[in-house]
Amino acid sequence: MWLRSLIVASFLQMGVVGAANAAGPFGSVNVGNWIGGAFSNDQTGAFSHCAATAPYANGVMLVVGQNAAGSWTLSFASPSYRFKQGENAAIDVIFDGQEQARLFATANQPNMLTAVMPANVTRTFQKAGLMVATSGRTVLNFDLTSAGTVVTALANCVTRVKADGLSKAGDLTKVAAKPQAAPDKQAPPASGKSGRGKSGTGFVVSASGHLVTNNHVINGCVGDIKGNLTGEAAMVLRVVSTDANNDLALLQAPSTTAFKDFARIRDRSFHSGDSVVAIGFPYHGLLSSDFTVTTGIVSSLSGMRNDTRFLQISAPVQPGNSGGPLFDTTGQIVGVVTGKIPGLRIAAVTGDIPENINFAIKTGALRDFLDNSVVPYQTAEPKGELKTTDIAGNARAYTMLISCTATEQADAKR
Repeated sequence: MWLRSLIVASFLQMGVVGAANAAGPFGSVNVGNWIGGAFSNDQTGAFSHCAATAPYANGVMLVVGQNAAGSWTLSFASPSYRFKQGENAAIDVIFDGQEQARLFATANQPNMLTAVMPANVTRTFQKAGLMVATSGRTVLNFDLTSAGTVVTALANCVTRVKADGLSKAGDLTKVAAKPQAAPDKQAPPASGKSGRGKSGTGFVVSASGHLVTNNHVINGCVGDIKGNLTGEAAMVLRVVSTDANNDLALLQAPSTTAFKDFARIRDRSFHSGDSVVAIGFPYHGLLSSDFTVTTGIVSSLSGMRNDTRFLQISAPVQPGNSGGPLFDTTGQIVGVVTGKIPGLRIAAVTGDIPENINFAIKTGALRDFLDNSVVPYQTAEPKGELKTTDIAGNARAYTMLISCTATEQADAKR
């Protein structure tokens, strides 16, 4: 334990560009598996930066930091790294399979690459559940479950230390409470929930009322998570388990709820060029209150950067389709819709707007998730083909609109 603490402290002291001669930590930041604090410049004794680090099973530590000037950095560190001083590397990062950016990192130390994070990348990092980082042939996955809280804590750390000094640094994780203003008699009473509406799609996979959706659909929800079939009253759903790495979540309807049917998962291999049907609730509140149905084909058996957990599909999907069922032409589940390629970002790099490039989680990852959650789902072999109208008609009995109130910091992905 002492050796890990020593390594962590060394990485934290080097975690911000230009702060290699840092002393600390002063105070503490503790969020989940992230630890850190405030640091000073060894030469001047002045406050330098706040940083926190978390170790991962892939052998890499992430170091997130904000300096006294407000700039954010992201470092990738490992005792096994052997970089030359000043060596540069481009690192492509993809968040939740959708948002992506290129970071330009520098090796200020032999065992660490550090990149400045632009404000928009920092915001995305804060809201994401999964980050995939690629440099050359190296591809690494990072679970960012607590990243949002860490970024908030570090920003709080910088604010408090700049105001109070390093000598008063204590628990820097919690934001100091602000004095409350005197109540305004004419002001309306507070609702008790600060946030906005958020929605996606889910589908029932067992007779016990278990539902599958994307983790990013429910991530950031406060209060009740509700689900309702088209034309029926909403019910409160219970979160059973989540898998941020594969962007899956398992919910369960109340035991008193009866479902006429539930989805079956295809038990045969699938191929590029096969037809698919996507069903979901895109732009709920703006478009139809009923679910929408789109069709297309499987364009590829892998996702971004050959990620074999995903299918690439041409069936159009929009915000709100996330977590919805993807069917083959026999009406069996072949994937869970998870997102679309960020067209404007790709256009900014290539000059061309991509079309019909969307993604779904394969049934292999889905079945592993359900097995680990001990869900009695059913599989079936593909039989005769159905009309799209029949597939949609059958899905009506088990495809749900998922909605909740989200925190202000929660991502707008649906």
